Amino acid sequence: MARILIAEDERAINDLIKFNLELVGHKCSQTFDGSDALERALGEKFDLLILDVMLPGLSGFEIIGKTDTPVIFVTARASVDDRLRGLKLGADDYIVKPFEILELVERVKAVLRRTKGEVTFFEFDDIRVEFDTRRVFRGGEEVILKPKEFELLAALITNRNLALSREKLIELVWDFDYDGDTRTVDVHIQKLRQKLGIAEKLKTVYKTGYRLEIK
Repeated sequence: MARILIAEDERAINDLIKFNLELVGHKCSQTFDGSDALERALGEKFDLLILDVMLPGLSGFEIIGKTDTPVIFVTARASVDDRLRGLKLGADDYIVKPFEILELVERVKAVLRRTKGEVTFFEFDDIRVEFDTRRVFRGGEEVILKPKEFELLAALITNRNLALSREKLIELVWDFDYDGDTRTVDVHIQKLRQKLGIAEKLKTVYKTGYRLEIK
């Protein structure tokens, strides 16, 4: 996946971002100071910088103009002027605190897709998922998935190791306008478990939803 530098002086938020991005496969480094963030951004190879605006040393706004690495601002500065300034300086995204961690994961994915190129396949155990052709193989043999089964699998892979509620999965796969029963998620999960033999990895999270556990 990607190498990401997190520059955030609130340790709890920095640790939260790092923990969740590493759960989905990224390699994260941390810094709590703007001057150190710039030094590391210039001296090391990162695919993405996640910057607070208000940092000791240098602000996020001062850092972005000195590096070509893609940037997502994560900040409490919520005014329209601040948002416009961040985007005009070249930020790829601007997220206001407080934020949902799943939203951050999705936005990181979107920025990396634009800047690194689309990830075309993912493999775990004997499963290979090809996102561009929408084909899935188990032990070298193709497994036919229905469209929503494939989209559900893709959402679980993107957010692997994170607990996803049934409502969140409906939002990701069936979109916001879905009016059906959340039990349709359970039916599709059971189909994936049966077709791909991943019952041990596709866990039920008590009173929440599901999590695809991939080490």
